Amino acid sequence: MDVLKGKVILLTGGTGSFGNKFTEIALKEHDPEVLRIFSRGEKKQLDMANKFKDRRLRFFIGDIRDKERLHRAMTDADIVIHAAALKQVPACEYNPIEAVRTNVDGAANIIDAAIDDGVERVLALSTDKAVHPVNLYGATKMTAEKLFIQGNSYAGKTGTMFSCVRYGNVIGSRGSVIPLFLEQKKSGEITITDDKMTRFWIKLEDGVKFVLNCIGRMNGGEIFIPKIPSMRIMDLADAIAPDAKKKIIGIRPGEKIHELLLTEDEAKHSKEFKDSFIIEPEHPFWKEKNLKEGEKLPFGYRYSSNNNKEWLDKKEIIKYISELKEN
Repeated sequence: MDVLKGKVILLTGGTGSFGNKFTEIALKEHDPEVLRIFSRGEKKQLDMANKFKDRRLRFFIGDIRDKERLHRAMTDADIVIHAAALKQVPACEYNPIEAVRTNVDGAANIIDAAIDDGVERVLALSTDKAVHPVNLYGATKMTAEKLFIQGNSYAGKTGTMFSCVRYGNVIGSRGSVIPLFLEQKKSGEITITDDKMTRFWIKLEDGVKFVLNCIGRMNGGEIFIPKIPSMRIMDLADAIAPDAKKKIIGIRPGEKIHELLLTEDEAKHSKEFKDSFIIEPEHPFWKEKNLKEGEKLPFGYRYSSNNNKEWLDKKEIIKYISELKEN
């Protein structure tokens, strides 16, 4: 059964790259009754309305810091996809209070409004930066994860379910290193922070489809992690600009050499599936929902971008970049 068909869906941060792709796929393949786009930018909303021209779309100007506006947007909503966030690491470092107000306080507002308005399912987007965070952005997303999972306790018997999806860098998204490398290629020099660096990568369409799949799978309390490939930063630079000079400039504040999607401690209460991992919550509310399927992970298991079994080679990277240019 398609859990989105005929439903009223609210998508926060809906005018971003994720929001646009989610809207495209949801309208085309899942036929919701209404898809509400909630964001701060009127110009981006206008562009999106002109792009899709679909009677099922509604547009709400608003900020997730404003709980009253969220209540209005969630009236009669069945499903909320929470994608709104301040996500640029340097901007969050320079504006820490603003990052907390949006990524943490905003998350709390989503939870309160969803419970009060009787929303059935809330799925929040997270990031590998939330795992063992070393910068403020990661710390706010880690906190938001904790809020959403524990939101199931706050919901009690109201029926509102909260879960999270956690994945790595989206290829070509806003703030991605790929547009930077493509621009630097023109000068003949690519700047690399550290030549040992690795990252998890996922295509935007794959990320959206994983989220759509998790909406139907969620019981409330899980953190869903897709199995995705890793990429070496030097392979990316060589694929984009093989003849350019590579200049090592040193790691930036708040940056890691490798990223984690699943820690050893989380693995102790996680299950492995063919396409994903699911972290089960360590809270009393989960006992009656405990997953019966899935494989337990071995002691000490960690899912890191440098110990991954799947890697993108230069040929695959070039193919992905070509697809980005076409779109």
